[in-house]
Amino acid sequence: ERLKEILKERELKVYWGTATTGKPHVAYFVPMSKIADFLKAGCEVTILFADLHAYLDNMKAPWELLELRVQYYEQIIKAMLESIGVPLDKLKFVKGTDYQLS
Repeated sequence: ERLKEILKERELKVYWGTATTGKPHVAYFVPMSKIADFLKAGCEVTILFADLHAYLDNMKAPWELLELRVQYYEQIIKAMLESIGVPLDKLKFVKGTDYQLS
């Protein structure tokens, strides 16, 4: 209800981030359910893949695998949201390395 009130006055932008340190698992449905609520309400949602953070976190993601992990996370997250009928037209993804290394 509160979201709909805000959206009548202005666009609402949501930003959520995750480090690509391992495989997404069933617990990802917790934040995805909230992201789904925002997308269904018409909010713009940006998901940050903290790939550089994952690399620097005790080398949990080898440099050579950073891009592949980001692609994997994006596919998994889209599939999770689509599986519960969420529109993806206002969803976008960014990578930390797109701006943290410049």
